[in-house]
Parts: sequence; C-alpha cells; structure tokens
Amino acid sequence: MTKTEQLQRIASQVRRDSLRMVHARNSGHPGGALGCADLMTALYFEVMDHKPEFSMSGAGEDMFFLSNGHLSAVWYSVLARSGYFPVSELASFRALDSRLQGHPTTAEHLPGVRVASGSLGQGISVAAGVALGKKSQGDKKRVYCLTGDGELQEGQIWEAALFAAARNIDNLIVVVDYNGKQIDGPVDQVMSLGNLKLKWEAFGWIVLQCDGNNMQELLDCLVDAKRNTGQQKPVVILMKTEMGKGVDFMMGSHHWHGVAPNDEQLARALSQLEETLGDY
Repeated sequence: MTKTEQLQRIASQVRRDSLRMVHARNSGHPGGALGCADLMTALYFEVMDHKPEFSMSGAGEDMFFLSNGHLSAVWYSVLARSGYFPVSELASFRALDSRLQGHPTTAEHLPGVRVASGSLGQGISVAAGVALGKKSQGDKKRVYCLTGDGELQEGQIWEAALFAAARNIDNLIVVVDYNGKQIDGPVDQVMSLGNLKLKWEAFGWIVLQCDGNNMQELLDCLVDAKRNTGQQKPVVILMKTEMGKGVDFMMGSHHWHGVAPNDEQLARALSQLEETLGDY
C-alpha cells in the first residue's frame, strides 16, 4: 500500500469520527470537517513534525492553529488518532464539562490546543505572532494555520496578512479551505472575495493552489509550500475542497455547514465511508 493510500484510509476513518461525534450531540459542523479531512490527515500523519507529548510552547516542533474553530470535530479526530489523547474520548464531544468543546478552548487543557478559536478571523494573527516568535528564538520549525474562505470576509484576516508580509514571516503557511460555501449560502453571493490569488499576491504572499480532496496533489502542494518557506514571504495555499466530501447527499451544499445528520442520514453516510482504524 502506498503512502497516499494509507493516508486516504486514515482520512476515511477521520470522516467517520467527525460524523459520529456531531450526530451523537445533534450539534456541530460536519460539512467543512468532511471537506478538510484530507488536509488534516496529511498534516498530522505525514507533513508536520509534531509531538503528541504536548507542550504549550511548541518549541522545536511544527505548530498548527485552527482559525475556523467550528471544524473542531475533524481536528479532535486527528489529534486522538495521532496519539494526543485516547480515541475513546471522542465520545465526549460537546458534552457538558468535556475537554472536547464545540469550539476548541484552552480552559480544558486538551493536548494539541494552544488557543481558543470560536470567534472567526483571529487565527492568522495568532499564527503569525507565534511564527515571528519562533524566528526570533532561532527555532527553524514552521507554523500552519487553517482558515475558511467565508472567514476571509473578516477584516482582521487582512490586517494579519499585511503584518506577516511586512515582517517577512516566512515560516508561516496558511491554508484557505476554499469550498465556496458558508452558513448563509455561497460565499460569492454573501460577499464575494474576488480573485483570491491576485489579492494574496498583492498583500505580499507566495500563493499556491491545489485540490484539497486529491491526497497526492495535496501532499505535493504541502511539500511545495515547505520548500517556499524561508524566502522572506509567508505562504498561502488556496485549497479547493468540496463541503461534505465523501458523503453524496452532503457534498456541495451549504446546508451541511452546521446541521447534524439524523439516525437515518448517519447510517447512509457511514455506509459510504470505510471503517479503517476501528470506530471509537
């Protein structure tokens, strides 16, 4: 089995985990979680140099920040599956007093989570600051941040983009989940983002593009992104994904941004996703 095939199998389990978590509490955001399962699998199982023996400082390792915190289910799944905490704990998603809150927080001290991310627009600012700190300390590792395309309607995103370019923060890789959907409908209809490639380039970033649901293309793009660090510019990947990827009746519809599947819908969805690592 090739490395790409192995990662695809893990991503299938991550999708199952995400759906089951959201269904169990009848609350959550399955659409984007399914769309970003390939990216999160690639980062945590192949691309990043990270340590499940978690430290808040992240010194000497790559660090990840989830700006679009409503995709918590997919993040919790890859954290558990890569050894940060027991996989069985996924069953506590969104439960009262759980460490796995609907939007990640630091109060519960969940390994892997270094900043709360519920309010949209803040993640790149945090990631840029951490990346600048790494540079000032001579730490050669990279900082990754995932943000949503609808989230780019927030003004703070572009302040952070200006700051990162102005300070030559070239150990920062931002990934935009470019699925064209947000909770109220298509992004272009809610508030069009225009030509994102030209926009990010105008802000002084190196811009890469890929299909985020093609594992090999995604891996190649992430390798290219790493190759482009250290060039005096931050790097952004415009990652085209399909909301609800892997489940036929969820794909491409903004309806599944923040709606949990019922029992029948869950069964139908899971029938389309191979159980590869064992359900929790």
